[in-house]
This record gives sequence, C-alpha cells and structure tokens, in this order.
Amino acid sequence: MKICDVCGLPEELCVCEEIAREVQTLKVYTVRRRFGKVMTIIEGIDEHDIDIKELTKILKARCACGGTAKKGQIELQGDHKKKVKEVLADMGFSSDTIEIR
Repeated sequence: MKICDVCGLPEELCVCEEIAREVQTLKVYTVRRRFGKVMTIIEGIDEHDIDIKELTKILKARCACGGTAKKGQIELQGDHKKKVKEVLADMGFSSDTIEIR
C-alpha cells in the first residue's frame, strides 16, 4: 500500500489532487500558429499537484484532437475552448476558476 507524501493518507483515500483542482485558476485561450492553424492553450496547471500528462491524454481523447504538454501548459490542435471548459468542469475543476479568453 502506497502512502501519499503530502497528506500521509493511503493513495486510495488521498484527496490532495481534488483539492488542488478546486483551487487552481486556469486560463484557456487560442493562438494562431504556422499556416494559420489554431491551437488551444491551457495554462495555470500546477504540475506538482496534478499529473499534466494524464490530463493532456484525457483532453485529447474528449476533444478528438492532437496535442502535447509543454512547459507547464497544454496545447491542443484546433479551437476547443468551450469543450475544454466542459471537460475540466466534469473532471472536478471549478468552472468559476476557468477563464476563457
């Protein structure tokens, strides 16, 4: 049985990640890249509290697009601002702390 380093509870009972999701302020916006392609950027994710690679994998699957996690932010191919907000809210992030620009 593994023990959480932060709270000292067994990993099955650990709530550190849920608490971190409720507190974080996320910014979701789009930028134009080469050849006029649009990328959706999600930033403000604390990599120490949340597994950013797993979150990227889930977002890519739910938005049906490609993407990557770079420098503490998630990049998704295409304009998925509204869908990303819905998915993040379903995953436990507070919809009040998700800022769409």
